[in-house]
Amino acid sequence: MNTTLKIVKYELQDVIRGRWVILYTVFFALATEILIQFGGTGSRVIVSLMNVVLILIPLVSIVFGTMYVYHARNFIELLLSQPVSRHALFGGLYAGLALPLSFGFILGVGIPLAVHGALIGGQSGTFVMLLVTGVLLTLVFTALALVVALRAENRVQGVGISLLLWLLFSVFYDGLVLIASYSFSAYPLEKAMIAFTVLNPIDLGRILLLLKIDISALMGYTGAVFEQFFGSALGLVIATSALILWTSLTLLLAHRTFRKKDF
Repeated sequence: MNTTLKIVKYELQDVIRGRWVILYTVFFALATEILIQFGGTGSRVIVSLMNVVLILIPLVSIVFGTMYVYHARNFIELLLSQPVSRHALFGGLYAGLALPLSFGFILGVGIPLAVHGALIGGQSGTFVMLLVTGVLLTLVFTALALVVALRAENRVQGVGISLLLWLLFSVFYDGLVLIASYSFSAYPLEKAMIAFTVLNPIDLGRILLLLKIDISALMGYTGAVFEQFFGSALGLVIATSALILWTSLTLLLAHRTFRKKDF
């Protein structure tokens, strides 16, 4: 545990020295402040922030995480030559990446909301759900970044794979689902649509937030099916559980990849 904490401390110092996390925090703070100034602290701001969160957090987490692992390759090899367990090193590496990104997002969004009193109003529960969703997406895509960087030896190839994964989950996936639903419209696809939704963490985050603020018109086909099958309350529980499962499985995959990696 002491070894892991020392690695986390070093990673945090290294990440903060790079100033990317500071810029990340400042961007969210400015974006939140601007949205509050133009839209108040109601559901309109939540929807706008949701769009930013669902696009930016996966992109930054997976690309920054991938590039950082390549940058830290010599440091990882040096520690592995010492009496340091791979389990402790992996925990320190992952926490040193995920924690600053998560706290940067929480501070960037939370401070403007707290200053304007949004966290104590009628929308406080939804804003908390927004923060939870952002953190879970950070954890998922940081773990995916580790998997990509550890499996792809070439830096350019690794970053390219990370960008393709982000495009798949954020852009192409919904299009593929729409094509499938149109092509097989003569068949009952409701259960299949639920399965497709669970296979995409970004879709889960979007549905989780829209179920919380109850804006059915923005849910899309998969979101509408999700709400129809489970309703708002049960749907929230299932979507949250599925996103936590995504976090656990990607973290286990990243740990397994790291443990078997021949450095």
